[in-house]
Amino acid sequence: MKKDSSHSSLIFWDTAKKYLYHHLPDIRKVSPNTIASYRDGLNSYINYLEQKKNLNRKVICFSDCSRENINDYLDWMLNVCKLAEKTCNLRITAIHSMLEYASNEYSELMAIYLSACSVKGVKVTSRPIEFFERRQMQALMTAPDMTKKTERRNQMMLILLYDTAARVSELLELTRGSLHMDSEVPYITIYGKGRKYRNIPLMDKTQHHLKRYLKEFHLSNGKDEPLFYCVTYGKRHRLSADTMEAMLKKYTKQCIGSGVEMPGSPHCHMIRKTRAMDLYQSGVPLTHIQQLLGHEDLSTTSGFYAFATLDTLAKAMNKVNEESTSEKKWNSRAVIEKLLRL
Repeated sequence: MKKDSSHSSLIFWDTAKKYLYHHLPDIRKVSPNTIASYRDGLNSYINYLEQKKNLNRKVICFSDCSRENINDYLDWMLNVCKLAEKTCNLRITAIHSMLEYASNEYSELMAIYLSACSVKGVKVTSRPIEFFERRQMQALMTAPDMTKKTERRNQMMLILLYDTAARVSELLELTRGSLHMDSEVPYITIYGKGRKYRNIPLMDKTQHHLKRYLKEFHLSNGKDEPLFYCVTYGKRHRLSADTMEAMLKKYTKQCIGSGVEMPGSPHCHMIRKTRAMDLYQSGVPLTHIQQLLGHEDLSTTSGFYAFATLDTLAKAMNKVNEESTSEKKWNSRAVIEKLLRL
């Protein structure tokens, strides 16, 4: 007699593991960060079933992924835990995604999957776009104490984070080999979302800072060495995203102490948004900026696609660095929101 997959805890756990450790990384080519988010979301739901529905973790099965349970879970996240709408939606998406995979493996689970999909995510409250004003960005760049080696490294990270508009995870994945300083148009190769590479031209001032940084921190030409690192017990290790966030908060506090008004809850992703806004307001085409940010959808409101050559992008960005002194004036919130999609 065929085993009922909806009531088998063995099938549930085996399918969940295959989904997280094979399907997502090997078939869908999902980034490690996304996999971690989905794993956290699924674990959160399982913990909820244990703690709030009094289910034994060892016997949880697909029948426990009912519409009623998922709806109660969403309500609990929103009204008890007071989690952000985006966090709640991501966790619901993780459940839907895993159930979709399971239903393709076991057709009898299709009804559970379709029922679960009737639980929709919640509408995300519109919030003001967060970014640093020009004077705030300048204050951050000059906050590190340049008499200390670690602080000189930190300043280089801030400069490169702004100039390339990279995500923090992308910056921390950079190696010495990511830099192409001797090319006709010097550039950096970033490994981004969806396991896709993009080349970003390096501005003249950034090249100058990088050359000085490499002389101090990379005497050897080991291409696989992390570009930014800390040393523990004589070995180089990549920095963590938490380290970057702590660094930004430290410098923000210093800026406030120096009399510069700063955003209330600064985070590193604001630097990426700030760069995008600076470029857009200075006249750089939206399609160029979307290429810089590594967005998959490069369509603009006119509905066509355009790719800048590395040389064209470099000239446009350099022009901004040289000429941009005007105040930020936002003409179209819709365009800005499209521009700043993660």
